[in-house]
Amino acid sequence: MRLSRYFLPVLKENPSEAQIVSHRLMLRAGMIKQASAGIYSWLPLGFKVLRKLENIVHEEQARAGHMAMLMPTIQSADLWRESGRYDAYGDEMLRIKDRGGRDMLFTPTAEELITDIFRAHVGSYKDLPLTMYQVQWKFRDEIRPRFGVMRGREFLMKDGYNFDLTKEDALHAYNRHLVSYLRTYERMGLQAIPMRADSGPIGGDDTHEFLVLAETGESEVFYDSAVTDLTFGDRHIDYDEVAQCAGVMEEFTNLYARTDETHDEALFNAIPEERRRVARGIEVGQIFYFGTKYSDALNAVVQGPDGKQVPVHMGSHGIGVSRLMGAIIEASHDDNGIIWPEGVTPYHCGIVNLKQGDAEADAACEALYASLGLLGLEPLYDDRNERAGGKFATMDLIGLPWRITVGPRGLKNGVVELTSRRTGVSEELPPEEAVKRVAEIYAAH
Repeated sequence: MRLSRYFLPVLKENPSEAQIVSHRLMLRAGMIKQASAGIYSWLPLGFKVLRKLENIVHEEQARAGHMAMLMPTIQSADLWRESGRYDAYGDEMLRIKDRGGRDMLFTPTAEELITDIFRAHVGSYKDLPLTMYQVQWKFRDEIRPRFGVMRGREFLMKDGYNFDLTKEDALHAYNRHLVSYLRTYERMGLQAIPMRADSGPIGGDDTHEFLVLAETGESEVFYDSAVTDLTFGDRHIDYDEVAQCAGVMEEFTNLYARTDETHDEALFNAIPEERRRVARGIEVGQIFYFGTKYSDALNAVVQGPDGKQVPVHMGSHGIGVSRLMGAIIEASHDDNGIIWPEGVTPYHCGIVNLKQGDAEADAACEALYASLGLLGLEPLYDDRNERAGGKFATMDLIGLPWRITVGPRGLKNGVVELTSRRTGVSEELPPEEAVKRVAEIYAAH
């Protein structure tokens, strides 16, 4: 992509309505525009990152053996009345009527809808286990939407649902989701700590939230500092192996880590004092096991091995895809702008032409642009007739991890400058070596 042809409405000044870093930088970098309170249009740069996050979610769900589907954003209230949640859910649910006067709602979550699909088509234990998920827009009518995409009313969410014959099978699904989520977040450059949490309106006894530590987090969290030393890394996991998934669950949840709703002061005080931490966290996902709560209410049963009808055991599992973007920025920025991790950057590398119109500089930039593209990388070429300082400021603001700077002086010596956005360190290299270096960096992503 060439910046002269790109829609990137960057702002030089901080928007007065933005209270936290991610909201401020997403507005300044031309990623989003508010349509109404808590509802945003996703502009090209923001939409590109959103799709990258969604693709990582899809890839890791497929790796875990979960099947993608898509359910509607508008649901009938009848299912929610059947489950008993229609009146209990509260004012966050946007209730509407269609032209026939039928009660409808804009989906805040989809346990009822997926259970209705299941009960209509599955009748035998032989069809289990079964896990399906979607990435779909949701709406919750927050009383005070704020912090941009971190607490909006409309948001993009991955919500998945497992159906199993027994509690043991369903808890394996729970562990399997924890493993897949750890992989997902680490691919995005995040450390998301699983913490014992409250189930809220979803219900159930077993639930963990995944939280990214950040000063602007909405939740107070209490944890053993040793949990921040845990990484999933490149280990291979067989998602069908019960003991292996349970081992990961034990490893990542046996140390104390809880949100304020489930905090236990006595257990916390048992941690060595030097390892006790109290901080703020941003929730980016949650997993639930709720047994037969919905299958009992909605009569989702299967014929078991003994021929008897039994309700299935269920769980649900969510990742806030649009919220993740804010969390990544909160965790990865500096005074000049965003610093995207390589796994989610909208463009792999920026190319800055210091003297647009100079034949040699123009030719060198075009060659770099073509070479990176041939290697499957997406460069963003700043080919505008702007001063160098403005070009650097734009690149720093939008946060591409690597920048290649091309100017007549360097080309006389046969080199261009490769700069790391995260460290600020620059290195002079021949153009072909700079391309090779960028390709090597992204080979791991």
